[in-house]
Amino acid sequence: MQRKNDPGERVAAMLRIRRFEEQCILLSKDGQFPGHYHVYIGQEATAVAACAELGTDDFVFSNWRNHGHLLARGAAPDRMMAEILGKAGGYARGKSGTLHMAVRELGVPATSALVGGSLPLATGAALACKRQGRGVVVAFFGDAALEEGACYEAMILASLWKLPILFVCENNSIPPAQRQRGQYTSSTLPAAQLVDVPQALQIRTEAVDGADADALAECFDRLVAEVRSEGTPRFVEVRCTRWPGNFPLWPELPCGQWQLDWAFGQSPDRADLATWLEQSDPLLLYLRKIVAAGGLTREQVQALDERARAEMAGAVRFALDSPFPAPEEAYQHVRAEQGATL
Repeated sequence: MQRKNDPGERVAAMLRIRRFEEQCILLSKDGQFPGHYHVYIGQEATAVAACAELGTDDFVFSNWRNHGHLLARGAAPDRMMAEILGKAGGYARGKSGTLHMAVRELGVPATSALVGGSLPLATGAALACKRQGRGVVVAFFGDAALEEGACYEAMILASLWKLPILFVCENNSIPPAQRQRGQYTSSTLPAAQLVDVPQALQIRTEAVDGADADALAECFDRLVAEVRSEGTPRFVEVRCTRWPGNFPLWPELPCGQWQLDWAFGQSPDRADLATWLEQSDPLLLYLRKIVAAGGLTREQVQALDERARAEMAGAVRFALDSPFPAPEEAYQHVRAEQGATL
C-alpha cells in the first residue's frame, strides 16, 4: 500500500491502475476472456486517495468498476488478472471473474455487479466495526445506485445507528465545467444535486472534483478521520467526467494506450480524447502539476511508468500461463459446509 502524501507513491499507484486496465482491454479484444467488464480509467485518483487512508482493520466494498479499488487496496495484479481470465491462479480460482472479485485478507469481502448491491453489505460491516470497536468501511458506488432502494436502506440504517462508514459516490456523468460548481441536476432524481439526498437523511456530505488528485487526498484524509473518530457516516460525491473509452458498450482504447508524452506537450489525434486529457484526466493533470512544482522529474515519472508497464506485462504472462481449474471444481465452494469459517 502507498504512503500518504508521497507524490511518487501516488503517481505509481495511479499508473498501476491505468496500465492494468489497458491490459484488460487488450486481452478482451484478443478473446482471452468472455463476458462483460468495466474499467476504472479516469477515476484512479479516487481509489488511490481513499485507500491511502485505510488500515488493516478497515473494509472496502466495491462495484463493477472494482479493479482500481482492489489495486489501490494492495491486491496483486497477477492474481487479479488470472481471476479475470477464469484461471486457477486467481483469487477465487477463476470462479468470481471480474464482476465479483474479492480479497478477504485485504478487507475487501465483496464486489457486487448489482447496482447498489454492495451497500447493504457495507452497512452491515460497519455495524460489525461499531460493535467490535475497531475499523471503518469505505463503500464505492456509482450515481445510478441512488435509484435503488438498497441504497436508501443502507444510508438510513447507517444514519440511525450512527455507523462508521464513508459512502463514496463516483459520479462520472459530470461535464468538466460543472465539476467544481455547487449544483448539478440529476436527470433521474428530483434533486438539485446528489448530495441533497443523503443530507435529508442526516448524513454529512460534500462534493469534490474527481480530476484533482490533491483535492481528493485532502478530502479523504479529513472524511475518513472524521468517520474514525466520531463513528458516524459521511457521504462524498466524487465528480468525474467519463473517459471517452468508457462510452462504447465495450471499453476501447482510443488512440491506443495512454502516452506519457501527452502530459508534456504532445496530443492525440482524436479531439474528444485530447479534450478529456486536458480537462479531466486526474493522472495527466497531477503529473503535470507535480513535475512543474519539482516534486518529481520527467525521468522519475518515466521510470515509474516503465515499472508499471513491466509489472502488468508480468501479470498478463502469469494469467495466460495459469491453468484453468479442473472441471470438478465447479461443485466446490458452492455452499458453506457445516462448521466452516467465513
